[in-house]
Order: sequence, then C-alpha cells, then structure tokens
Amino acid sequence: MELNGLQLATLLLSGAGVGFSLALVGGGGSILAVPAMLYLVGIGDVHMAIGTSALAVAVNAFANLVQHARNETVKWPCAIVFALAGIVGAAAGSTIGKAIDGQKLMLLFALLMIAVGAAMLRPKAAGGDPDTRITPAIALRLVLIGFLVGCLSGFFGIGGGFLVVPGIMLGSGMPILNAVGSSLFAVGSFGLTTAANYALSGLIDWEVAGWFIAGGLAGGILGTRLSLMAARRKGLLNRLFATMIFAVAAYILYRTLF
Repeated sequence: MELNGLQLATLLLSGAGVGFSLALVGGGGSILAVPAMLYLVGIGDVHMAIGTSALAVAVNAFANLVQHARNETVKWPCAIVFALAGIVGAAAGSTIGKAIDGQKLMLLFALLMIAVGAAMLRPKAAGGDPDTRITPAIALRLVLIGFLVGCLSGFFGIGGGFLVVPGIMLGSGMPILNAVGSSLFAVGSFGLTTAANYALSGLIDWEVAGWFIAGGLAGGILGTRLSLMAARRKGLLNRLFATMIFAVAAYILYRTLF
C-alpha cells in the first residue's frame, strides 16, 4: 500500500512502542500491533494486518534478544525447548486463524485483549531459582505450555510475550528476569512461524513491515537501556499498558459489533 506521511509516522511510533515494551518487559506492546495497522495505518484486510505484524514483532524480538543474551539473562535450554514446542503450536494456530472470518477473528482478538489487560494488572512474582537447569519433568512442562502458548500466538498473530513470560516461569521455575530474556527467543520464533505461514498466502505487506521494524529497533534500544533503571517502575508500566489495551479492545468491539 502507498504510505503517506501520517501513516509512516504512525508505523514508526507503533513499532517503537512494541520494541520498547519487548525489551523492557518481554511483551505487552505487541498485542497493539494488529489494531494499529488496521485502524491507524489503514491496512484494510485483517489477515494482512496479522501477517505483517507477526513478521515485524518477530524481527524486533530477535533484535532485543541479542542484548539480553549479552547480559546473560537467557536460559537457552529452557528457551529452546519452549520455542520448539511453540513453533508447532504457532503453525497450527496460524493455519486455523487464516480460515476464520476477519470480523469474527477481531471480535475474539478484542476478548483476548481484555484478558491480557487484566493479567497485566496482576502483580508478578519476582522469585525463582536463577540456577534453574532443565530436567525431564521441566522439559515436559515447557513442551505442553509452549505448544498452547504457540497456538494462541499463531491464531491471533501476536508475539505472546505476556503469555510466554509466565509460561516459562511456570514450566521451569526461573526468575522473571531470566524469563523476560528467554521469552524473546520464543516470541521471535512464534512470530516468524506465523509470518511464514501468512507469507505463503501472500498476506504480508513488506513495506509496512519494514517501517514498523525500523521503529521497533529504535524503541528496543531505548527499552534495553532503561530496563535496569525502570526495574522498580515495571508495575506502573504494566498498568499504563493495561489501560491502553482496555481502550483499544473497547474500540475494536465497537467497530466489530456496531
């Protein structure tokens, strides 16, 4: 699609918000990518918006993963097991999502956003074992949880970091700091799988994705730099994101039902 100045600025700012959120808390902002592309940028097709946002979120997640890996916060064995199971789920979920009517898909998407907003308002435990090592029991839990999270991520075309972080913590017992770093590998893997599935059907706008990614890279740099400084303010950040998510969900419900 041909982009005007306002649409380009919207893409860059939306991408920056997603990249910032991914770097800072491992998720949250990516769920706003689809409605931003639909209602602000003006992509007319729901499935095109989902495919495009999935690619953009995946690239931004992998870019932010590099910095977390340098800081040694990524638990690679747990992250890889979780991601591999989630890739299978994302492939299945995205195939089903492509077959669902766009309006019905957005209605379900709005309901998911409400659930996500509520989950972000809940306080997250910071405890856990920083020396977690993968065992057969942990691997089994990560496979089961990873597959389910991957299904949801693929179905809705979102990064799913808000589900991946608590999912990895539940499956492995690692602290939230390590879960945030490890989640980016899974978020990127899920998004890339979803994007590949949609690309096979010609449902990615590559120019839009490129500008969104550019904004996300800039936001990710800022988010990574502020992550330590803002550690004590993540609760506030979650509340702000949750408020925004509720507002966008209400708007989607209005546009879908009326």
